[in-house]
Amino acid sequence: MNWRVKPLFGMLLLVVVAVTLSCRVTFRSGFIPFQLQNDGGASGKMSAAELNETLLLKYAAVDLAEEQWKQEIEQQMAGNFYNPGRKRTFLSPGRYVVRDVRSKSYRVIPVNIQSPEFYQLWMGFRKNLHGWWQNMRFEPDIMSGLVNLVKVPIDRNDSQASTERRYSSCAVVGSSGILLQSGNGELIDSHEMVIQLNNARTGGVERHVGSKTTLSFLNSHILHSCAAKEGCSCHPYGENVPIVEYICQPIHFLDYTQCKSSHKTPLVVTDARFDLLCARIVKYYSLKRFAEEEEAAKAKSLDQWLADWRSAHDSYYFHYSSGMQAVMLAVGICDKVISIFGFGKSKSAKHHYDTNQKAELRCHDYEAEYDLYHDLVDRPEVIPFVSDKFKFPPVVIYQ
Repeated sequence: MNWRVKPLFGMLLLVVVAVTLSCRVTFRSGFIPFQLQNDGGASGKMSAAELNETLLLKYAAVDLAEEQWKQEIEQQMAGNFYNPGRKRTFLSPGRYVVRDVRSKSYRVIPVNIQSPEFYQLWMGFRKNLHGWWQNMRFEPDIMSGLVNLVKVPIDRNDSQASTERRYSSCAVVGSSGILLQSGNGELIDSHEMVIQLNNARTGGVERHVGSKTTLSFLNSHILHSCAAKEGCSCHPYGENVPIVEYICQPIHFLDYTQCKSSHKTPLVVTDARFDLLCARIVKYYSLKRFAEEEEAAKAKSLDQWLADWRSAHDSYYFHYSSGMQAVMLAVGICDKVISIFGFGKSKSAKHHYDTNQKAELRCHDYEAEYDLYHDLVDRPEVIPFVSDKFKFPPVVIYQ
């Protein structure tokens, strides 16, 4: 009989039902061991009131789950995709859905990812994951390299595009419900580069969100959902719109490997060095805001203060949002004007205008990210971890 494997995560739907929805990237190097007692001298009694810029920068560089994620990646590189010791991983070990092309029926089969049927997919997955993981290091100059890492691959697909310059103007369009009160559609469309986030719909709301999309920016959970569709379709803005995604879970490189071959336009994964930079920046702003807002922190030890922060922000899974990294990407590939739309919240507006999500995810700190955006506008020189050689372009926020 003529059997074939249904597009991945149609295949993995039974296998990967419980892949985590947290937006999380693993870091391999450039971290400081988490031994806070050393910061308080022999007694370890240093108080949170004594927090300073040096300590905030130090703690922003700490990844509590580094070793755990390193082990998981090593297991995946070896072909072991089932770890019963983790809550946020596969529910069903080793099962795939296959389809009979003639009868259009489906059946579940045991899987051996290293079998001839899946071998090319597995080898591609290993290559892509390994390359990304090897780049996981802190590099403050990475912002200056984003044109070559992102814009050049996109322009190679467009014979009319120029890879020698940054985009003259960029609009980053968030999906906050406040956007539907803006009427900024024409202004958004006037930018050379328009970045839409996470496949938020534009049909029927063009007056507010614009009708133009030149780049689709996704977190890898979105591509994971798209991969279940025939042909790995992930093109609500048209098949000619390139996609940039950041990896929330290393296992999502299976989706990327499967989908990349079926996409007519570039499907680009953000460089791990850029991921790490964004993670450090957003954690710095979150820690800083937490220290400033919590008056009671002045009487706490650093250990207790940091424990409270971890409890408030989902500890191991704390991460930047899709919007934050899309803004930082625009900062790196755009020249004169970067306009930010649809970021913010209101009691009268939905969290996302195109979803039913009612609350903010604890793994993000949106208020801290707003602090970053305002520094991009008013005083970009204070943004940490970015090389002093990088020149920030002007940024404007539209409510």
